[in-house]
Amino acid sequence: MSEMSANTAALGGVLVHVEPGEASRDRVQVAAALARSMGGRLIGLGAEMAQPLVASPYGGVNTAEWVVAMNKQIDDDLIAAQAAFNLDSAGIDSEWRAMREMPARALAAAARACDVVVVSAHPQTNYYRAADPAEVVMRSGRPVLVTPAKASPLDGRAVVLAWKDTREARRALQDGLPFLQRAEQVVVVAVCAQDEAGAVQRQVDDVIAYLSRRGVRATAKVSIAPDAGVVGELNATAQAIGADLIIAGAYGQSRLREWVFGGVTRTLMDEPTCHLLLSH
Repeated sequence: MSEMSANTAALGGVLVHVEPGEASRDRVQVAAALARSMGGRLIGLGAEMAQPLVASPYGGVNTAEWVVAMNKQIDDDLIAAQAAFNLDSAGIDSEWRAMREMPARALAAAARACDVVVVSAHPQTNYYRAADPAEVVMRSGRPVLVTPAKASPLDGRAVVLAWKDTREARRALQDGLPFLQRAEQVVVVAVCAQDEAGAVQRQVDDVIAYLSRRGVRATAKVSIAPDAGVVGELNATAQAIGADLIIAGAYGQSRLREWVFGGVTRTLMDEPTCHLLLSH
């Protein structure tokens, strides 16, 4: 990312969930590079929780022994996670925290100490050991940087800002300012129906003016396409300008103990082509 100036905001803290060994190394390196380039403290969080013991109809499980073994495994995992974090955070301002909790809930609780949370787009399905990115986005009250698989550190010289006239998009616009103020090229993308183009163009013009007053030079792109084409337009624009970051609002709700997202948010999270900064 480009160097900080007097007119750009620094990050006070970058929070990342750390797993043992190589499991989260790419993610931690993304978070470490972000903290280093944007002047923030890197906060590593080890979090894991024992899965409930499912009784076998055939018996044979000693519950007391199982609890002891699981607690020992969690202790070992947290120690190994801290060792991995110490390697990747060497030379920068950092701190380590550990919790016996579901990782997503632990991240949401610890988010009070940071400006941005870093998670992976495709974690393991065992959410007792890996953070569910959807839950982190919805619970944390902080912008969440979702990294794609095998992610390189964020460059951020070119950024796409997805616009829709909603609370979540306005939150993303504000949360994304530290990234937008460091970018060399910003394109604000809005996708709408033909009969909405005039109104949407006026909305985007307001966003461009808002950014300009904060030192961000941005251009507008209003595309006519169905809702199903939104992600394609965002990704195509990112590819065209060489952007490795898309900033967007996240739309979703809790239903039957699961987070249900709108189609655009779900597709972005499930099939990321670059880093995503999501705000809810």
